[in-house]
Amino acid sequence: MKISQSLTVSCSPDKAWAFFQDIPNVATCFPGATLTEDRGNGEYLGNVLIKLGPFNATFSGEAKHIPNNETMSGNVDGKGIDKKGGSRSRLSLQYKLSEKDGLTLVDFEADIQLAGPIAQFGRVGVIEEASQLLIEEFVQNVETKIADNSSDADSAMSSNDSVLNHTQSKKTEKPRGLSASRLLWSLLKRYLSKLFSRK
Repeated sequence: MKISQSLTVSCSPDKAWAFFQDIPNVATCFPGATLTEDRGNGEYLGNVLIKLGPFNATFSGEAKHIPNNETMSGNVDGKGIDKKGGSRSRLSLQYKLSEKDGLTLVDFEADIQLAGPIAQFGRVGVIEEASQLLIEEFVQNVETKIADNSSDADSAMSSNDSVLNHTQSKKTEKPRGLSASRLLWSLLKRYLSKLFSRK
């Protein structure tokens, strides 16, 4: 299953690129994701919690990130397995940052392979819709995080203790899965939009 998406981040490309290279920080912005180990050389271990209505799965896996500083682009290859439910997934993702009206445009293409119980959601289009909602929340979290980092940098000049406390509070945040009600509402809106567009 191939997914192509674009998102806009409200900051300059240089600032966005610097942020996206901080993988542990980026991971905290993705709903349901937890980074468990940085193995070096762009290799990471982590978990991703997925909630789609009554379906719950926690994927444990690994990912490899290869960035290209000159083109502000990169590749991510990952795989994971839900040991409890038997679902499996593989991901190959390419992304690129560019400037648009003073903001940052992020284009990416993902090739997702699903097997096991979760594969049923790919067949009915739920994964595509869920990915859009996750992206929207991811962008909001990224922009908040970048703004917080800028504030932290300014505060550090006057109080290192306040920055330490702020960082520790961030680490205690628990990952949240995708809201089923948001997903159902989004699917309903898409269905109605297609229905009325045919008339």
